[in-house]
Amino acid sequence: MIIKEIEKGILHLSRNDNRIATLIKKNRKCNLHPHNDYFISLLGSIIQQQLSIKAADSIYGRFLDLTGKNPTPEIVLNLQNIQLRNCGLSNSKVKYVKDLSSKVINKEISLVNLDEKDEDEIITELTRVKGIGVWTVHMFLIFTLGRLNVLPTGDLGIKKSIKLNYNLRKMPTEKKVYDIARRNKWEPYCSIASWYLWASLDEKN
Repeated sequence: MIIKEIEKGILHLSRNDNRIATLIKKNRKCNLHPHNDYFISLLGSIIQQQLSIKAADSIYGRFLDLTGKNPTPEIVLNLQNIQLRNCGLSNSKVKYVKDLSSKVINKEISLVNLDEKDEDEIITELTRVKGIGVWTVHMFLIFTLGRLNVLPTGDLGIKKSIKLNYNLRKMPTEKKVYDIARRNKWEPYCSIASWYLWASLDEKN
């Protein structure tokens, strides 16, 4: 189902935005794959925040080894802080992964049937966790739930790519990102447009 919708989105964007159309021709097909490992996905998002890809992958790999490749809220809460620190997590991220685990166990947040909720409901639910902000939820919506119309206006990579691909003199504000998306008719496929903008950065590096 999502493959066909992505194909429709690629066609829609190609017809409405010449710059995105160029990126689509240069890059592989958008490969968003929704999955339901919600807890593990959120843990990964917290651990990998504000890190280079290489550092994030290394720390997350050590974390998975520590938890037997299958971290559950109970396992994470039972780990000593020093064990998590030795994986490379900062003090704040230790607090964040434990806060997520605690809130899941105590049912202060629910990860059940998240795919049935709308974007605002999911943002409200998940931002109750320390260390999870709107940016993290946007990544979750795109890469875990496979939502195709999410515009991460605050993402630095999106802003950098728009600056490069739309020949702007300075980094766009969040409002400018929104305006470009609206003017070029990205809806209802903002996630796909974002995916190609990210892909173009990989190409330039």
